Amino acid sequence: MKQSQMPTDLEIIKDSRFRGLVGAHAWNALPKPVRKRFGHRLTGGASVVYQGKVTAMRMSLIGRVLAHLARLVGGPLPYDTSCVDQPAVVAVTEDCAASGQFWIRQYGRAAGFPQVIHSSKRFSGPTGVEEYIGRGIGIALRVRTDHRGIYFESDHYFLKLGRVKVRLPSWLQPGSLTIAHQDLGNARFLFSLTLSSNLFGELIQQDALFHDT
Repeated sequence: MKQSQMPTDLEIIKDSRFRGLVGAHAWNALPKPVRKRFGHRLTGGASVVYQGKVTAMRMSLIGRVLAHLARLVGGPLPYDTSCVDQPAVVAVTEDCAASGQFWIRQYGRAAGFPQVIHSSKRFSGPTGVEEYIGRGIGIALRVRTDHRGIYFESDHYFLKLGRVKVRLPSWLQPGSLTIAHQDLGNARFLFSLTLSSNLFGELIQQDALFHDT
């Protein structure tokens, strides 16, 4: 007798939002696995999950203080260097209400519960994409590509109060943020986060190696 299948709303559909941000020429020059990861999305509330581990973590004294202060607004920055060689997980879920994506990053620690960082990427604003990190604070991101991968670079930080966005002055901005996704082949990619300051240099730098599941 034929077994019945459980109904599901899950559907994988093409997503041209990132392609539209960088242009067709730059998009087509990306490695095929990068285009696959950023060129599709799931419906039905499903998530795409990537597993791996943190391979490097550096923090200056000022970067450490800043990362801990940022915990007051949701903890958007890694703050524990003991995460090196610990398991890491990234989950991406469609944010249907805001026409964007929820990103949840979990980093293991040598002791205690893992650190969990959550944010929402929304395809809006003057640069075309914004990342909301909590307490109304967001980052307008510029997107660029090269033959290895795709990069998100901070343009400015802002505070959203209801429907009004207030751009933060330079002295309140923590520094220049770059998030890189570089394909390594064999279904692997390198996720890098770098926060640097014109005055104090590199504040935080983290590398994590992930693989497709």
